Amino acid sequence: MFSPIMKLALALALISGLALVAIPSNASPINSTLLARANTGDGTFYAPGLGACGVTNSATDLIAAMAHATFDSYPGATGNPNTNPICNKKVTAHYQGKSVTVTITDRCAGCAGEFDLDFSPAAFDKIADESVGRIHGMTWDYA
Repeated sequence: MFSPIMKLALALALISGLALVAIPSNASPINSTLLARANTGDGTFYAPGLGACGVTNSATDLIAAMAHATFDSYPGATGNPNTNPICNKKVTAHYQGKSVTVTITDRCAGCAGEFDLDFSPAAFDKIADESVGRIHGMTWDYA
């Protein structure tokens, strides 16, 4: 029933206390870093309007645009950004002891880092002064 390699893997899992999960060979790959709890990137701010998720926002909304690399590779994403499952997800960003929870409503084409966020001015103001322009070492996780 089990191959010798599978028996060895099961024995090692039992000894080490690890759990094994069977993954079908035809399963689509998921970028495991998307599911990480401590993502680190840069934070910037922009003037929101009609975003990639099909939602119109203003500068006073607590929203952010997700880096294009993460937005485009989010599990379930298709060619239509309006239906991307990351749309309307909440993330909490942290910077120098301050935090803000925002809703993802846009895609940041200008974000170079995989985990960068581009905030509305109101959201950026919660974690840094706009005069800074770009913050480095901001962390965020899914709320």
